[in-house]
Amino acid sequence: EDHLIRIDMSEFMEKHSVARLIGAPPGYVGYEEGGYLTEAVRRKPYSVLLLDEVEKAHPDVFNVLLQVLDDGRLTDGQGRTVNFKNTVIVMTSNIGSPIIQSMVGRPSQDIKDAVWDELKNHFRPEFLNRIDETVVFHALDAKNIESIAAIQLKVLQARLAKMDYALEVSPAALAEIAKVGFDPVFGARPLKRAIQQRIENPLSKLLLDGSFGPKDTIHVTTDPIHSPGHFGFSKAGEPTAEASA
Repeated sequence: EDHLIRIDMSEFMEKHSVARLIGAPPGYVGYEEGGYLTEAVRRKPYSVLLLDEVEKAHPDVFNVLLQVLDDGRLTDGQGRTVNFKNTVIVMTSNIGSPIIQSMVGRPSQDIKDAVWDELKNHFRPEFLNRIDETVVFHALDAKNIESIAAIQLKVLQARLAKMDYALEVSPAALAEIAKVGFDPVFGARPLKRAIQQRIENPLSKLLLDGSFGPKDTIHVTTDPIHSPGHFGFSKAGEPTAEASA
């Protein structure tokens, strides 16, 4: 993560926002600060540059990106040349999302061709021609969501480990939180919120009221048949604890 540079391109929707990327020219406010993009890559040339939701950027921003994608370099507002040749550039876009959703079950190549046609309607040919590969992400299934849930729960486990607690999530609980946090329209986005509301918040209350102490292993369980979407917390050999409202 130290070498991941993420830029939300929705913040560069205005014409003047180009100066924020490469830095203001001499005589303008912010000249000495440098550009958001050029400074980040100048300091970490060996990095992955993520341009998130690139379609939201102003057209003038793409003129800047053309030089980066073609020559692998960019001149900032102070006249310094920044080398991008050791930088991997990844761009994300939601342009083809409605098409992908409407073509669920169709052959992958048909979906990719349809998305590519939509990209050509939005981006200029000289920009698309400088992109090495276009990857179409398909809809997530239950197995994918469960894998993502396991990764997000590991973050919670790491935080608890620093507090001297251990957290074990049963396979049934993992499958249930993945089910609760999955939305066919929004994909995995609601999953983080579901983990916070169904597991983190109740567990925090139990830790505050002393239900668990340092060195304890906290088991997360569920009964998806009788109590779907509900999770219990317990120590080995002890009854399940529930957070009070």
